[in-house]
Amino acid sequence: MKRWTLSQLLLTFAIGGLIWLIAAAVSLLVGSTGTGWPTPEQFQERYPRILLASLVGAALAAAGTVYQAILRNPLADPYLLGVSSGAALFSYLWRLPAAAVVTTSLLASPITQQAFAFIGGLVSIAIVFFLAARRGRLEPLTLLLTGVIVNIINAALFLLINELYRDQSTQAAFLVGGLQSPSTFQLQIVAYTSAFCFFLLLLLTPNLNVALLSEDEAQSLGLNIHRLRWIALILASLMTASVVAISGPIGFVGLLCPHLARITSGNDQRKLFPLATASGAALLALADAASRLLSQSQFTGFLLPVGILTALLGGPFFLLLLWRTRRRNEVAL
Repeated sequence: MKRWTLSQLLLTFAIGGLIWLIAAAVSLLVGSTGTGWPTPEQFQERYPRILLASLVGAALAAAGTVYQAILRNPLADPYLLGVSSGAALFSYLWRLPAAAVVTTSLLASPITQQAFAFIGGLVSIAIVFFLAARRGRLEPLTLLLTGVIVNIINAALFLLINELYRDQSTQAAFLVGGLQSPSTFQLQIVAYTSAFCFFLLLLLTPNLNVALLSEDEAQSLGLNIHRLRWIALILASLMTASVVAISGPIGFVGLLCPHLARITSGNDQRKLFPLATASGAALLALADAASRLLSQSQFTGFLLPVGILTALLGGPFFLLLLWRTRRRNEVAL
């Protein structure tokens, strides 16, 4: 593996920043009432939403890149593995009146909401890993099938609790995800948590390159692969949970963006990780702009949850990847 220089790192970040800036500029031109250069009032209304979409998209794409590396599975994604739905379910439980019985006024804060979401994400992925493991190894298709089942169970639990409390306003946010309006304090927590996890995962990218090898090869190079997986898993799940707590389980961003970034960066995690993160920020900002554009149409007339658009993009892409993976396995046999 070639030595990674500071100039290469800065160039990678510059390319990623340029990708996001172009997407953000395009998104800034689109509003729910019209398109074109925004007035000062429109700018003040649009740019916080663009930053929120970028933050959520970047975190989901970064987590997806890490999951795909540590599991050596191109189909891995926070949404498909059940992390997003588990985090969203526990985040919803935090909002219920019953939660106030077991939490004090100090604990009933956005910090506790992030903790609930993190626990929910970890519980879900722990169940997936436990059920999908076979003789200490994870079968890719079994892992995904188990993740889908856990997603269904989490959605069923949410609908049951939601029906008991008669809170219909949150159904779309949980089932497909969407950009909500968090408080400034919530947004700060999410931003700081995501930045912290991103920085630590960036430091781990050289090890993630080694993790792409077989376990025997990775251990022969002196890498404790099991410890790396747990550290990367916890950081990626924490990043996912922090944004899902304010957006719901927006699907397929973590699946699609790493593959888009691989077109230019290859599979070197040192390049792929920051470029995929920038691609996630750009993709969700553009998806939100498309949602605002569609709201101008007479056929919709309202703002679609952004998770619907990412599902329309990512669903067919996932099926294509699944078909290609199956074909490769058949050839290998």
